[in-house]
Amino acid sequence: MNKQLLREYAKLIVRKGANVQEGQIVVVKAPVEVYDFARLVVEEAYKVGAKRVFVEYNDVINSRNDFVYQDIDSLKEVLDYEVDKCHYLVDKKYCAISLVSPNVEALTGLDSTKIQARSQERNKKLAFFSEYTMNNDGQWVVAGVSSKIWADKVFPNCSDAVDKLWDAIFKACRVEEFDTIDNWTNHSNEISKHAKLLNDYDFLKLHFKNKLGTDLEVYLADANLFCGGDDYTNSGIRFSPNIPTEEVFGMPYKTKVNGKVVATKPLNYQGAIIDDFYLVFKDGKVIEYDAKVGKENLKSLVEFDEGSSYLGEVALISHSSPISNMNILFYNTLFDENASCHLALGASYPSNIKNGTNMSRQELAKLGSNYSNVHVDFMFGSSDMSVVGYTRDGKEIILFKDGNFVI
Repeated sequence: MNKQLLREYAKLIVRKGANVQEGQIVVVKAPVEVYDFARLVVEEAYKVGAKRVFVEYNDVINSRNDFVYQDIDSLKEVLDYEVDKCHYLVDKKYCAISLVSPNVEALTGLDSTKIQARSQERNKKLAFFSEYTMNNDGQWVVAGVSSKIWADKVFPNCSDAVDKLWDAIFKACRVEEFDTIDNWTNHSNEISKHAKLLNDYDFLKLHFKNKLGTDLEVYLADANLFCGGDDYTNSGIRFSPNIPTEEVFGMPYKTKVNGKVVATKPLNYQGAIIDDFYLVFKDGKVIEYDAKVGKENLKSLVEFDEGSSYLGEVALISHSSPISNMNILFYNTLFDENASCHLALGASYPSNIKNGTNMSRQELAKLGSNYSNVHVDFMFGSSDMSVVGYTRDGKEIILFKDGNFVI
C-alpha cells in the first residue's frame, strides 16, 4: 500500500477530522488489527501539538469471550476507575479519534440479552461521556481502516482484498498524494451550502416514498437545523466528525413520524447482521417490525430503552453519489450510510436545533428532540426514492426524484 496515501489519510483524520489543538489530550480508539495505522495517527497528533495521546485498543474476539464466559452480573459491572477516567477526559476537554475496522460476524450467535444488558448498564453509567460528543463539547471523528478481516468480508475470495479496501476508503474520503486537505475542505463546504439551501426552505415535514414499500411522513423538530460537512464545538473549533461524509441531516420530531420504512442495506449492530427488515411508526414510535435476518438483534435495538423506538435523525443523500456509485457493500454504517438516505433510531443531535447545544435536555424535548442511550443509523434510500418537502408557509417542494436531489 502507498505509504504516502496512508500518511495523507492520517493527516486528514487528525488535522481536519479531529482538528487536534495544541496542548490538547487525545484518545485514539482502534481495533488491535490496525495498530500500524493507529501509530501514524498518534504521530500526527503529536506533530500538531497534542499534549498527550492515549491509545485504547479493542479486540472483538476477547469481547466475544467475555460474553460467552462471564455471567450477566459481571458483564453489567462498570468499574469505578472507568467512570473516573471518563470524568477526567471530559474535564480536560479531550479530543476523540475512533478508528473502525469491523469484524462483522464476530458476535453472531451470542446471547443477545447479555449484549444488551452490558450496553444498557454502560450507557447508563457513562451517559455523560457520550453526551460530551453528542453535544459537541469537544471534537470527535470516526474513520475507517482496512484490515484483512474486514476486507475479506467486503471482497471475498480476493487475494488483494486489503489493498482494494484501502483504495475504496481513499476514494470515498478523497485522499490523494498531495491535495487531500484541500479536496476535503472543498467537499465539506459544498455539503454545508446544500444544508443552508434546505434550511432556507424552512420545511415542516418530509414525505418519503418508493416501490419497495417505504411510505413515511417525517415532521421535523421545531427550529430544525439541517447540518452537513464540518461541525463546530461549543467553543468554536471546526471539525469533521465523519470521514467520509456525503449527508445533509436533520432532526425528526419525536412524536410526529408515521408510516412504513423498508431498509435497503444490511445493518451491522453490536457485531451481528440485521437484514431485509422494515419498521412501522405511529406517532413517532415503532409499533411493528420484522427482519428475515437478525430479528432478535433488531428487537434488542428497538427495545434498548424508551428512546430507541423513536427516530433521532433523518439524512438526505443522492442515490448517485461517489460511495453509492462504487457499488460496494462495506458492512459498516460509516460508509454504507453515505451511499443512501438513512434514518437513525435513538438519540437526536442537539446541533440539529438552532442554539440546541446550549439547551437542556428538557428544553430540547419540548422542541421535538429524542433522548436515548443509543444512536443507530440504517439505510433506506433507493434509485426510485421520491422525497417531497412541505414548508411551514404551505409550499410543496420536490426534493428527490428517482433517488436523487433535484434542488
